[in-house]
Amino acid sequence: MRIQSSNLAILMLAIFLIVPAGAETAPSTLKIVCTTSVLMDPATYIGGDRVEAISIADPTLCPHLQTDIIPNRIQLNMDFIKDANMFMAYNDSNDQRYNMPAINDFMTANNYGTAEWMTISNPSRGWNTPTNSKLLAAEVEGWLANKDPANKTYYEQRYNDYAKSFDAIEPTESEKKQLNQTQVIVMLWQKDPVQNWLGMNVVNFFAPEFALNGTKTAARVVDDINANPEKYQNVKYIIENMQSGELAKGIEESLKDKGIDAERVIFTNFPGSVEGADTMAEVLNHNKQIVL
Repeated sequence: MRIQSSNLAILMLAIFLIVPAGAETAPSTLKIVCTTSVLMDPATYIGGDRVEAISIADPTLCPHLQTDIIPNRIQLNMDFIKDANMFMAYNDSNDQRYNMPAINDFMTANNYGTAEWMTISNPSRGWNTPTNSKLLAAEVEGWLANKDPANKTYYEQRYNDYAKSFDAIEPTESEKKQLNQTQVIVMLWQKDPVQNWLGMNVVNFFAPEFALNGTKTAARVVDDINANPEKYQNVKYIIENMQSGELAKGIEESLKDKGIDAERVIFTNFPGSVEGADTMAEVLNHNKQIVL
């Protein structure tokens, strides 16, 4: 009996020691730091009541324009960040140059340890089409399931619901017909969804000075309009990218000088950047509705 009692005591002690360790690896709520709202959106939805998430970058501006803003946003969220369980980044050039280093420097300066980043497998893929948004969300779902395997089924179900939100915004047949016949000039960051998702007729595109070695600036497009005005006769929209600032005013003015009444409109690509577009599906639907 004494041996059995001794064994029971040892077993109870082992359980007592093991349980806290397990609880530490899978806390009741995962705190997630995301570089942008592009990751915060799927993390929040798929994680449901198992997750709290924040975004470091302001969704209304491109991160390269936020060198003074991001450190302030980090300071405002310092208590959350120091206790975070996960760090998620898209790992594109903006994340690599601005968002991730800002977090890393903050963690180092305050002796909070090292941020172990979860990063997208193919950051060049982009995210602003339904297909690419689903691929991004699938990776987020995988990260959550690996971190918290006890709730793997929960995350899978939430991912499936999240993916359906993109199916609901696909253009109808009548919308496709209209969009296919619409000619546009578009900002580089929106060219893929405009051309390959919405199916619009891209006559030309423009980009910031730092992109493509400065060969596709708005000024270059204006030069082409002046040289080949007939090419642009049926352009209906000039599509800007909200986070990049106003680049295409000169294009709009040049077209109007040629008697071409094209409308300059603004797409966005970050959730939370405009009213009524708090999720990525709502962002894409917002953009689609602008040109219908």
